[in-house]
Amino acid sequence: MWLMLALFFVLLLAGVPIYLVLGSLAVIGWLVEGTPLIALAQQFANELNSQTLVAVPLFVVAATFMERGGITRALIDFASLIAGRSRGGLAIICVIATTFFAAICGSSVATAMAMGTALIPTMAARKYPSSFSVGTVGAAGTLGILIPPSLPLLIYGLVAETSVPQLFLAGVIPGLLQGVLFVGYIIWYSRKNELPVEDKLEAGEVFERFRNALPALAIPILVLGGIYSGLVTISEAAGVAAFIALIVSVFVYRAVPLRDIPGVLTDGIRQTAVIIVIIMSALALGHWLTSEGITRSIVDFVNETGLTSWQFLILANVVMFVLGMFLEVISVILIFVPLVLPIIEHLGIDPVHFGLIVVINMELALLTPPVGLNLFILKNISGENIGTVIRGTMPYVMILIVLLILVTFVPQISMWLPELAYGK
Repeated sequence: MWLMLALFFVLLLAGVPIYLVLGSLAVIGWLVEGTPLIALAQQFANELNSQTLVAVPLFVVAATFMERGGITRALIDFASLIAGRSRGGLAIICVIATTFFAAICGSSVATAMAMGTALIPTMAARKYPSSFSVGTVGAAGTLGILIPPSLPLLIYGLVAETSVPQLFLAGVIPGLLQGVLFVGYIIWYSRKNELPVEDKLEAGEVFERFRNALPALAIPILVLGGIYSGLVTISEAAGVAAFIALIVSVFVYRAVPLRDIPGVLTDGIRQTAVIIVIIMSALALGHWLTSEGITRSIVDFVNETGLTSWQFLILANVVMFVLGMFLEVISVILIFVPLVLPIIEHLGIDPVHFGLIVVINMELALLTPPVGLNLFILKNISGENIGTVIRGTMPYVMILIVLLILVTFVPQISMWLPELAYGK
């Protein structure tokens, strides 16, 4: 085990892509065990035969269309109706619009790119401090993986064999709470620094913005409504999301020409291929760890140390925070979760509650250097140096840490809706 762990870090430090690291360790482990590689191939085939996994490429394609399809501008215009003439209104609009976009998209990267491209130039023109602008957009983008439908929650559900609809429901209240905390900080900052007040809208423009946003707002209602009414499964809902996103982007907002559809689909397929390969490699490695009794040894170690559930959650948060600084979000979920699943089961921790803790840690990972993806996305969009971007996100990182503590130690924040809906 220690040799494999050392090899894992050596390969990572050597810059080997994470899917090759996980896949190589899985192959080595199975060969050392004496298992024929044909069994590994069969394992891959079995893992691919999953209804939940089918949803991954469909949600990715949906997110790709939404990022390019004019939906962003419609949601921003709608959010301006809610924010009104607030001081620092563009930043508040960013959080509100991102909340709606997250309920359609499921990807933080797509959310940050879409909102950053649309809002940062406008905020710069209105003389918003650059660090505040990029920090707000980058932090708001993390809502994309907390508010359902969420790709990381979907992947966690696949790995942990936990109900994805319950995970999605569990993300609603923490996601809304995160948005409220962000808006509270924005209001305080805007008053302190006397940021501009937005112009008043005419009645006709209010109606036009509301009417234009209806197709975009219909997507999460149809997708999530279909899931919780029992009309569609998760994979079918993902297909509905992809289809409606295509229709709205191409025929309603006319932001994606017909000739660009193959290119959008190709981008979605390319992103999906990377995700699927990482998932397959991680699951194969996880099966080897289980067959070797390593996960059982970890549980025995927890028993010997007398670790309580609260102590374990504190330790898990620290480990995930550190891993998130150096690894991409999906990689952390696929590496860390299989190792600790036996522990959370042994300690009586609800896997749905733990899933929300994992995803909030991954939100922090998107904003913490050296690997934080949202930092570099906003750097590229804004043209600011990375130090400015990091400085702007730090207040939001502190807010996310507060949210993480609340969700960790007050489980009802995440568990109330699933318990209400499913009687857990």
